[in-house]
Amino acid sequence: MSNRQLLIAGVAILPLLLTSCGSGTTAMFRGDPTHSGSMSDAGPTTLDTLKWKYTAPDKVYSSPVAGDKEVYLGSNDGYLYAVNADTGILNWKFQTEGNVESTPALVDGVLYVGSWDNSLYAINTETHGTKWKFPTQGPVSSSPVVVDDVVYFGSEDGHVYAVEAETGYEKWRFDAKGGVYSSPAVYGDHVFFGTMAGYLFSVDIKSGQEFWRFNAQQKIHSSPAVDGDRVYVGTDAKVVHAINIRTGQEIWQKKTAGQVLSSPALDNDRVIVGSKDGYVYSFDAGNGSRQWEFRTEGPVFSAPVVASGTVYIGSTDTHMYALTTARGNLRWKYRSDNKIYSSPTVKDGVVYFSSVNGSLYAIQ
Repeated sequence: MSNRQLLIAGVAILPLLLTSCGSGTTAMFRGDPTHSGSMSDAGPTTLDTLKWKYTAPDKVYSSPVAGDKEVYLGSNDGYLYAVNADTGILNWKFQTEGNVESTPALVDGVLYVGSWDNSLYAINTETHGTKWKFPTQGPVSSSPVVVDDVVYFGSEDGHVYAVEAETGYEKWRFDAKGGVYSSPAVYGDHVFFGTMAGYLFSVDIKSGQEFWRFNAQQKIHSSPAVDGDRVYVGTDAKVVHAINIRTGQEIWQKKTAGQVLSSPALDNDRVIVGSKDGYVYSFDAGNGSRQWEFRTEGPVFSAPVVASGTVYIGSTDTHMYALTTARGNLRWKYRSDNKIYSSPTVKDGVVYFSSVNGSLYAIQ
């Protein structure tokens, strides 16, 4: 496995002014536009059973998203798969011309997803056809976020794009002067994202103009999470940063013993994140003090999600873990068939996650 493949693995609820398109089902990477990682549905606190397992024919680094009836997952064979949420049987698939490591966003019956064929796709979930296709000049591993009828995403061509969700028409592009693997987060009037050049940016959501930038001095694969006061992000420098949302000034930083490619989850006063050192950490959101740590048996690239007092996170030791948010105590763990790089999602009491082997699991 290449180093590049290893690297790509991986608040409160938003104010009412920040909404997705329309009133239909919405699901996206990290659960919401702020990337809080907070799930509104409850997940299993005790391990009961494997509901089903579906295996794609190639490796998987994309994270699943769950709609009302289907679970969606990208694969390195170039396909996006739609799997029946009840049975685990494949309903349909959509072909691109490159690896699909981007995590799709589902809004009102349309899936938005990037591909290594340098494109972002809008796919109709009823017809299974292309609504529109937007070209960039580099692979799109960044996971799109959709807010107020606009799709925001990054590309390895060094730009972040804002395109109309309905038409695919470009509203603006921002030259980040470095590849963007990080998935943008949106809060209020700004878009936040990291770059391979080591900068965290805040960009005006309407104009695409830079508001501030923070120099993290190392590559940023982690996707930022945002609350009303701070932006949290990990870096290849083995550091978790908390940045003032208004000024771009650092509030605190905490060192781990490994690169932080995992994206943080926010739970009340906690910032929860994994590290390549094999640990899952919980830091105080206000001052960065360490609240707890939990050791797995392998590097953690997976981004945690939080549901009903439980943290769900995968590890390259092949296990999906369920931990208590308060103390990081183990509730249960489930062994998959290979390393886990992607982020889990929770819906209707079921945890969905994928292994790098291509297997998509539904655990309840």
